[in-house]
Amino acid sequence: MAITVPPSSAARGTPSSPRRPAPATGHARGSTPGGGPPAELPAVHTMLVCVDLPSLAVSAEHGQLTGRGLEGFYQAGRRLLSRCVLRIAGREPVSVQGRLTGADRARFMAVVRTPGDGGPDPAVAVERVRTADGVERITLRNSVPRPLRVPVEITLGTDLADLGSIGAGRPGPELPASVHDSGLRWSAAGAMAVVTADPPPGDALASAGLLRWDMELPAGGSRTIELRVRTDRMVRSAGRAGSCPLPEATAEGDDPRVRDLLRTSVDDLRSLLMRDPAHPADVYPAAGVPWRCGLAPAEALWAVRMALPLGTRLAATTLRTLARSQAGGNGQIPGPFRDAGPHLPPGCTGVEATLAFPAVLAEARRWGLPEQDLAELLPAAERCLDWLRMATDSGVYLTDPGPGGLCRAETQAHAHRAALLGADLLDACGRPGGDGWREWAAALRRAFRQEFWIEDRAGGRPAAARTPDGRLVPHLGAGSVHLLDTGLLGAGELAPGLLGRVQTEQLARLLGGPSMDSGWGLRGLGAKEAAHNPFGHRSGAVRVHETAVAVSGLAAAGYEKEAGSLLRGLIDAAAAFGYRLPEMYAGEQRTADSLPLPHPAACRPAAVSAAAGIHLLSTLVGIRPDAPAGTVRLAPLSGAPLGALQLSGLRVASEAFAARVSRLGLGMVEEAADGLQLGV
Repeated sequence: MAITVPPSSAARGTPSSPRRPAPATGHARGSTPGGGPPAELPAVHTMLVCVDLPSLAVSAEHGQLTGRGLEGFYQAGRRLLSRCVLRIAGREPVSVQGRLTGADRARFMAVVRTPGDGGPDPAVAVERVRTADGVERITLRNSVPRPLRVPVEITLGTDLADLGSIGAGRPGPELPASVHDSGLRWSAAGAMAVVTADPPPGDALASAGLLRWDMELPAGGSRTIELRVRTDRMVRSAGRAGSCPLPEATAEGDDPRVRDLLRTSVDDLRSLLMRDPAHPADVYPAAGVPWRCGLAPAEALWAVRMALPLGTRLAATTLRTLARSQAGGNGQIPGPFRDAGPHLPPGCTGVEATLAFPAVLAEARRWGLPEQDLAELLPAAERCLDWLRMATDSGVYLTDPGPGGLCRAETQAHAHRAALLGADLLDACGRPGGDGWREWAAALRRAFRQEFWIEDRAGGRPAAARTPDGRLVPHLGAGSVHLLDTGLLGAGELAPGLLGRVQTEQLARLLGGPSMDSGWGLRGLGAKEAAHNPFGHRSGAVRVHETAVAVSGLAAAGYEKEAGSLLRGLIDAAAAFGYRLPEMYAGEQRTADSLPLPHPAACRPAAVSAAAGIHLLSTLVGIRPDAPAGTVRLAPLSGAPLGALQLSGLRVASEAFAARVSRLGLGMVEEAADGLQLGV
């Protein structure tokens, strides 16, 4: 009989958020400011979202900003402009295409038939290039062999609403404008926005929010209007600056999609970088756009971990940011509670982040983290391990906060990885305690294999959780993939996992079966489980991060068939989403004539899904560095599921690194730091 665990009183609360940096600018997904029932969020899956945090531009495919839904230019969570409607010769252009041309820009094409057109062919083409930083260039091109004189009008407006209020369906009224310089200005309650135009308009009507030009278009020529949206507190982008911690990287191979996947993944991750306002040299990835434009500690750590093939700088600055949040506490990194699906109470992401911290630091060291950064961050990792020791003092398992806490399988996997990689870190830095953590991890493995496994006629399965009275929660979900994510030790070796060999084989079979593998990726909850919902946030939707973890975990354990199936499904889904993978999408079963279905409230881009693209491709090549030992090992998928592949522009030991895998599954290093040896 299936067990559903009700939410505990501890799970219904929310711990304080980190002191630095500021929390997300938008409200939590599905919440309303000040409490109350969840709001129905505006759909974003059909929108073109230009991102260069803290700036956004959200547009419909036609390119006109109408003030509906989320449309508009944003800065630091406030909508600076909600309406920007273009009319030429008294009519709106006919949209023919709208698409993203980069993470931070979109291009919209439209045409206009003027009164003098004698046939069906339009005389004027209109190109609008819109960027996240508040700039729009509108170019009119005359295609006929005679000059044209056309009136051009742009209607502007804004509510200066914050993103949380817009998401809750309460954006507020449009504000009155005033003429300002070569454009218009709006202000309300400590906020303001200005739009300037170049060339200046011939007329500016504040009461109508209207700018007007009479434009002379030469025969076969063009004219451009540039709009700039500004506020009095513009914030500098972190992802486009010269100091961006993510380098250019390229992928080439038999499958041409790998090039676009890596390029888009890196571009999207850059677009999500934010600065710690108190320490602007430190940047971290925001969770996702548009709903979570702030720091989510656990997801930030998973993102920088998957991005380690691009170097350790982003990991170092993110770890420093989170280390400061421990100040005055018990070593735990603060974080909110997160929905865990229909069968478990919400889980604490602060616990997840605290366990991830020493693991990410240990793996960053293997990729070549500078000694100075390691020495600075080691005390914070030790505080995380001290917290784990205190939290498990009464037993071998790490339970949820509060009396009578639940034991989650996923949490035990995170704790086991933290203990083994933390022990490795302590030994390397000459600190005591490594042997004790390895002994504790061994005890946890023995207990877990005995007490978290459910035997059945199909071969058994790991329990999702264990209740305080010893009952097992049997529902199979994507959280089980963390049992395969054991972590990187020295000489390219992986840490042992919580499951035994036979149990790992059975889990691989389950993850590769039709109940979990949708054909587009791994479902959050098996299709045969009670309360399965293909659109459910954690009850059946495909979550990109967990699918990528499943691919690498299955490949490392030797189950390449199952890993290859999930990988190909995720690559196919990436192509369908224009290589900008959302954080999740529907877990509907793939058919011959289907495409993956978007989730209308999913963040896109999201840090973990952008980093997952990097992680997938590096898994294919199987890069396992040990920079302190001066070696790197390649363990590619022997079946080469995407054919030959080369990755260039990566970083190992702070130097450029390139590697490839042949069609036969043989790995070769093409470029590496001087003295870096290929390990066996």
